[in-house]
Amino acid sequence: MKTRAFHVDDTDGVVRLWTACELVVPWNDPRQDIARKLKVNPELFLVGELAGEIVATVMGGYEGHRGWINYLAVDPAHRGKAYGREIMAAIESRLQDLDCPKINLQVRSSNEAVLRFYEAIGYGIDDVVGMGKRLKQDD
Repeated sequence: MKTRAFHVDDTDGVVRLWTACELVVPWNDPRQDIARKLKVNPELFLVGELAGEIVATVMGGYEGHRGWINYLAVDPAHRGKAYGREIMAAIESRLQDLDCPKINLQVRSSNEAVLRFYEAIGYGIDDVVGMGKRLKQDD
């Protein structure tokens, strides 16, 4: 798998991947999420490509205090091949290059397989409560 920065012409492939991975939800329009990301740290939006096909993604962020991970996805047909580990290592490296001291991410507590994945690559559960407030509704 070749890991590289997202390009606008990857949009359809990324949306297909996110849909296959059940990451697309009614309250988040994936195309709007991509457009928003391209305005802030676009170099931290990575895709994994295999034979011209997008098989993995990760969207990283950093605001100077903590790094964040969103939209980690690996095509279900390509799971178990270490592509998730590979693209996470790539985004972690880029965040380290920015002197990011810690990475945060959120996982639904019911998603045990994803929790096990993150634990296997060194992430631990923080004793915090995730909170959110929607400022804009996607159309």
